[in-house]
Amino acid sequence: MDQLPGAGVRIGIDVGGTFTDFVLSDPRDGRLAFFKEPSTPDDPSRALLVGLNALLEREGLRATDVGALMHGTTIGLNAIIQRRGARIGLIVTRGFRDILEIARSRMPSSFDFHATKEAPLVPRARIVEIGARLNARGEVTEAPDADEIARVAAALRALDLDAAALVTVNGYANPAFELDLCQALSQQAGGLDITSAAAIWPEIREYERTLVACLNAYIQPLMQRYFDGLLAGLAERGVGAPLLVTASNGGSLSVGSAAARPVDTILSGPASGVMAAVRLAKAAGTAGIITFDMGGTSSDIAVATGDTPELATRTDIGGLPLVLPVVDVSAIGAGGGSIVWVDPHGLLKVGPQSAGAAPGPVSYRRGGTEPTVTDCYLTLGYVDPAGFLGGRMPLDADAARQALARVGAAIGLEGSVEDVAAVTADGALAVTTAGMASALYKTLAERGLDPRGFALLPFGGAGPTHANRLAEEADIPHVVIPPAAGTFCALGAAGADLRRDFVRSLRMPLTEETAPVLAEAFAALEAEGGLWLDAEDGVGKPRRFARGADMRYRGQAYELRVNLGEDLDRAAVIEAFQREHERIYGFRDGEAVVEVGTVRLAAIGPTPPLQTPVVAERPAPEPKGVRRIFHKGAWTEAMVFDRAALGAGSVLTGPAVVEQDDTTSIVLPGWTAITDLAGNLHLQRQAQ
Repeated sequence: MDQLPGAGVRIGIDVGGTFTDFVLSDPRDGRLAFFKEPSTPDDPSRALLVGLNALLEREGLRATDVGALMHGTTIGLNAIIQRRGARIGLIVTRGFRDILEIARSRMPSSFDFHATKEAPLVPRARIVEIGARLNARGEVTEAPDADEIARVAAALRALDLDAAALVTVNGYANPAFELDLCQALSQQAGGLDITSAAAIWPEIREYERTLVACLNAYIQPLMQRYFDGLLAGLAERGVGAPLLVTASNGGSLSVGSAAARPVDTILSGPASGVMAAVRLAKAAGTAGIITFDMGGTSSDIAVATGDTPELATRTDIGGLPLVLPVVDVSAIGAGGGSIVWVDPHGLLKVGPQSAGAAPGPVSYRRGGTEPTVTDCYLTLGYVDPAGFLGGRMPLDADAARQALARVGAAIGLEGSVEDVAAVTADGALAVTTAGMASALYKTLAERGLDPRGFALLPFGGAGPTHANRLAEEADIPHVVIPPAAGTFCALGAAGADLRRDFVRSLRMPLTEETAPVLAEAFAALEAEGGLWLDAEDGVGKPRRFARGADMRYRGQAYELRVNLGEDLDRAAVIEAFQREHERIYGFRDGEAVVEVGTVRLAAIGPTPPLQTPVVAERPAPEPKGVRRIFHKGAWTEAMVFDRAALGAGSVLTGPAVVEQDDTTSIVLPGWTAITDLAGNLHLQRQAQ
């Protein structure tokens, strides 16, 4: 990179299924500017470039004023879910051709004998065996000769592939062997891009490592074309600032790293929002938060009990296990575009089908005929049809009411169109909220947590609109709505640090004799991480390393991920594991042998922190009007406030509506809201 984030205005971008969000941070005065542009699913870069031009024009800036672009995207994720990736092949050690078919030999469901397994990402006909193998110490026990390499390369050429992946048994113990083999095969296969499983993620477990490599190869051609087109479009508009891509671990990568390792970016959008929420909660003095990201298609939550979110080392993507570190986000329900419908038994349902950005909700007037959650908000008076996106996208409230009234008639409701539509919309939101609360309870129960000890931090276009209903249903006493809630993932992208994770599998008991091996492994990973950071930022900025290890008592089937500090003394490492085991399971075993499975290191290059604006005091804000909203079966009048008119100490009593360009916040009856010095809106139950 020839220019660092912070040299000009920094722009965070989050490309979602319904809207593309922008947040501009100006380091000269700490000013933040927010913008939303309808997404263009057929070509995501088009909405990005159009929105970027509009934002710069609105703010009176030139393309040369941009210091860095921080970009989150779901392109790779969507390609995997929809199975629209590249035509890829797989090269495996001889005898392991069925590695994807066999997987972990588990049934999809123990209770459903008709459940079918997820189709392998690579059909068996495109899997080629090679005579290459290592032992557990990384020593080569079988190496392919020139004739074997020529045979495999010829087979790859005959398959007419876009890309391929390579995995050898025990390859994680000697990544250099696989890398050399990839280069030799690529040269003879016409320059075919081949992803080495051991190079991209050298962790034990052949099946999971194979999937990481296959997923990387599957989306790499698509992502490369996207990045090439985006960079060309930016260059045409005179934007020469570096482009960084947010990663699933909450950090960011240069566009070169993201193109080489697109698998690292699969869950970049949701991760950015969670990271922004953690930074906000720390600044606001809120110890425990539940993030609630409600966009156009789905709703996600994550839990943070300190100054960092939980990271998972395994998640499912489109039915396939992914073992890379990702911010632990759980899908819990519908989004603003989820369709309201009636099942054959006459029951009201919401989702999982979504109207997306095209045709979108009925009120968008883009050809949609089925009502959505957004149409419910409009019908209940939550959203002003003339003020959507700051008035740039007027909505058709009458069309929304008519569509919801038809659904109401299908479940036997009678009365005026307005009343039937309102009752239907209220019922649909009740169904949605109950499902969300149920999923939220399950997620917290798995962690042994009580929702009453947390604050709900909503973001996304629909998060603040729905948050108070969810908090009331789930018995969460405190809601914190940030100023830029509707573009919060883009804000998280703008503040993302450079970050990449590195691993090494050891699989050894931690004894006095083996303790030096652990220290040597971390030293090697730090050297590797330092080289990566040098290549990313080019100037050796201050950096830090976060260490962890997967550990267990000998004989246990599963490992615990344990965070480690700089002290890698054997006693300190074992004590860290004992504490974590006691926290999770309620006991420790001081006599058992402790084993180290995989050591993990995150190399982090901090970016300049975003400045937090301080709002002026305004204890008694003036409402800009009054609007009827429908709540619990009746219409009631709610004061309407402009979010920009609220200042520190502003107190609102529900029912109230707070409007801003990117979202609308609802304060229900029985709740109050107060604004803090950073402009965050805190909702709390009124004392009974």
